[in-house]
Amino acid sequence: MSENRRPRLDTPRETRRPIVPRPTVDADAFGVFAESFARYMGTAKFLLWMTLFVAAWIAWNVLAPADLRFDEFPFIFLTLMLSLQASYAAPLILLAQNRQEQRDKVVAEQDRQANARAHADMEFLAREVASLRMAVGEVATRDFLRSELRGLLGDIEDLSHREPEHEPGP
Repeated sequence: MSENRRPRLDTPRETRRPIVPRPTVDADAFGVFAESFARYMGTAKFLLWMTLFVAAWIAWNVLAPADLRFDEFPFIFLTLMLSLQASYAAPLILLAQNRQEQRDKVVAEQDRQANARAHADMEFLAREVASLRMAVGEVATRDFLRSELRGLLGDIEDLSHREPEHEPGP
């Protein structure tokens, strides 16, 4: 026998370790951070602070002495800072939206299951009510019994008001 063993096509290869280790991230903790960050970015407080930051930046670089200015008129560094902030904010907002969508799917599935159970319960109760109606239809009601008794009472009264028939004597 030859020692030249070829691997079979139906067996998986051994997993290779990456050359550069992948960073481990707690997805849930990062998602919670992304949601809180996205929530904060959607507030008036955030917009106010960003407006104050940009106004202070522009004011400093326009009004400060020339040797203390660090970003001249076209404010390239400010543009870079805002672009960097936006490039991080957009994926964080998308991550928060994806997490919310997943929660909405779970809630929608729970609602669908609850609706299905409620529908089955209503169908069961409708069948029960229908069977009770059929059973009550077969049972003599109080009004029916009263009318029958009144009829019998009327028949008895009619018989008692008639003259008695004479029986032939001996």
